[in-house]
Amino acid sequence: MKQLSHLLVAATVAGMMTTSVLAEKKSAKLEKGFVALFDGESTDQWMNAGSGKFPAKGWVIEDGCLKHAARGGGGDIITRGTYEQFDFRFEWKVAKGANSGVKYFIIRERGSLGHEYQVLDDANHPDGAKGANRQTASFYDVLAPATDRLLKPVGEFNSSRILVKGNTVKHFLNGKVVLTYKLGSDELKAAIARSKFKNLKVFGQRLPGHILLQDHGDAVWYRNIRIRDLSKK
Repeated sequence: MKQLSHLLVAATVAGMMTTSVLAEKKSAKLEKGFVALFDGESTDQWMNAGSGKFPAKGWVIEDGCLKHAARGGGGDIITRGTYEQFDFRFEWKVAKGANSGVKYFIIRERGSLGHEYQVLDDANHPDGAKGANRQTASFYDVLAPATDRLLKPVGEFNSSRILVKGNTVKHFLNGKVVLTYKLGSDELKAAIARSKFKNLKVFGQRLPGHILLQDHGDAVWYRNIRIRDLSKK
């Protein structure tokens, strides 16, 4: 009887795991019009900005995630394609005290500088205490996100989205808009003038560029990365 009970428990656990895996696969199904930039198996859509190749170290595929290992090196990685108007969606989690970011409007000639959707452990990384415009989902060092945003604890996955349509940019976090700004607006120009990007040319404007995942030396996991190119008819 005891052996039978153990078998029943094992079968129940296995069933729960199967259900969980199926649910995760279902949630990862591409929305209409989207293409996968990372499907959990291939890094073909990503490269190091300098070498044009995917890094041999630092970035690895782990449990369906594109992971950057702490102090792993490898540098930032960018999409092989460029995008001007787009709907970019991804899931992410960070280790305790970790810092990363997703940048857009990246021009290879000026390196890794671009508009950054901050990815951060707000509670344990020093940047979290330097102001709301350096916290998760901010336009890094330029504009702060909503104060009532829902950020999941370290070790749990967050869902994020960057939408660029016309001159309107929206940052989403876990299903809610937490930041909206207008490219070229007086408000944005004033915020940039107060930031570290004040002397950077063609900053705060829409332009075709790569999307970048930042190597900040910390452990971070990205998954279900997909995009819809809104510039295409």
